[in-house]
Amino acid sequence: MSVAADGLSSPRRTRSLEVKVTTPDTEAASLFLHPDRNLAMELVRATEAAAIRAVPFIGRGDKNAADKAAVDAMRAFLGTVNFDGVVVIGEGEKDKAPMLYNGEHVGNGRGPACDIAVDPIDGTSLTAAGRQNALSMIAVSDRGSMLDASSVFYMDKIVTGPEGIGVVDIRKPIGENIRALAKAKGKAVEEMVVAVLDRPRHAQLIEDIRAAGAGTRLLLDGDVAGGINAARYETRIDICVGTGGSPEGVATACAIKALGGLIQGRLAPKTDEERQKGLDAGLQFDYVYSSDELVRSENTFFVATGVTDGGLVDGVRRKGPIIRTESIILRAHSGTIRRVIADHLAEKWLGEDLP
Repeated sequence: MSVAADGLSSPRRTRSLEVKVTTPDTEAASLFLHPDRNLAMELVRATEAAAIRAVPFIGRGDKNAADKAAVDAMRAFLGTVNFDGVVVIGEGEKDKAPMLYNGEHVGNGRGPACDIAVDPIDGTSLTAAGRQNALSMIAVSDRGSMLDASSVFYMDKIVTGPEGIGVVDIRKPIGENIRALAKAKGKAVEEMVVAVLDRPRHAQLIEDIRAAGAGTRLLLDGDVAGGINAARYETRIDICVGTGGSPEGVATACAIKALGGLIQGRLAPKTDEERQKGLDAGLQFDYVYSSDELVRSENTFFVATGVTDGGLVDGVRRKGPIIRTESIILRAHSGTIRRVIADHLAEKWLGEDLP
């Protein structure tokens, strides 16, 4: 299938298409008529652009330069999308990096009113070091539905597939959760794999996982991809757990809703000042946020394009005159997962003008 997807005369092939089929007389059939069904296919142009623009900085040691290139590209393409988007969760405040800032309006102002969470590069350090699992991502939901957790940067999270619903609880010891989920999945505990960010703060958590008999998959960065892989049925990861970015937690929730999985989050302020800022913003502490509280909408999209190769998507590849990208698109309302492989003419990306 060839699609003029980005105004750059880029041929696109769509692979591994999974679509929920309904009969024409059902209400769900209207999904095929409403224009908002194409929103994710427009948004993917922005993540593709961000990923491509980051490529010259892979392995160059300058994460801010990579981030700036991706931010500029994403902002330019978002300006062409037929929607009225407000950035609820921007990128960069934590590291004082280039950013699409909270409250920024994006899109052309027409079409559906949406909240968006953006990270032009989830894994800037991975990109700078030339490591795997860096990606560009956008999450979208109905206006007013995303939890604005921007005042508290970190969140304790646990993510599983559908088998974890009613079985796993972030308040329980990790060993108990591993054993309960293994039973629900019909697996031996020794076969369970738990993804955790490789950070000093997780030393005891990692020890407890291994003491329970499970294996670990240590992530250098990028717990959004780790969470999504924990909820997908075809991966080796069964659980993703640990303390990571709270903005990433909200973005992950948009994807988990499309996968039917479980995500729970508990805010983890680092200082009393940060906690007070959260309280002033109406956030709750010592409280477990469910997916429906992280994102109060069933009409969510999640779009990600690989910057470097990873377990979720392949990174950007140069193939002669072609630049190839791989993206994943998830929509909660229809329960649809799409993988999009796009071939872009490299000559269209050599100049500075975007889009």
